[in-house]
Amino acid sequence: MSIHSNPERQMSGTCFATDFWKDDARRKTWEQIVPGEPRETIPYTLTLDAIQKYCRVVGDLHPLYFDQAYADNSRYQGLIAPPSIHILLMFACTPAHDWMRSPGTVNAGQSWSYHIPARPDDTITLQARALDKFIKKDRLFVVHDNVFFNQHGQVICAGRGWTIRPF
Repeated sequence: MSIHSNPERQMSGTCFATDFWKDDARRKTWEQIVPGEPRETIPYTLTLDAIQKYCRVVGDLHPLYFDQAYADNSRYQGLIAPPSIHILLMFACTPAHDWMRSPGTVNAGQSWSYHIPARPDDTITLQARALDKFIKKDRLFVVHDNVFFNQHGQVICAGRGWTIRPF
């Protein structure tokens, strides 16, 4: 069976969903999204393997993410994840039935602030919610915020985004 016909594929012991419609019936509709209501999230342990796979995929081979000796002698005093790791974390920290994962959702813009780097073996938690929703030019918009924390309660990064929702 090829990965294209398998709804979930195995990669280094981790399952990655490839059938983005399977949880569609469980996702909140536009009418059910309530501004201010927290979204369901899942803690995620960020491994060095996940950091390095992400870095290879995006083509960021900085030694802070790969070379222990280099990283130990840097101002970070150890290996870290790149700031853009929030992209991986957004999916890792939300269940498959989260309304943000609806097929057809379009990213209409985002703004992020970075506080401290995520590190291998950090347990990441996400606090996320819709802030507002509105209709403009027959499109359904949701404004949302996301804050990622490490296991010590320190903010790794925080962002606000705008998505266009499918009808």
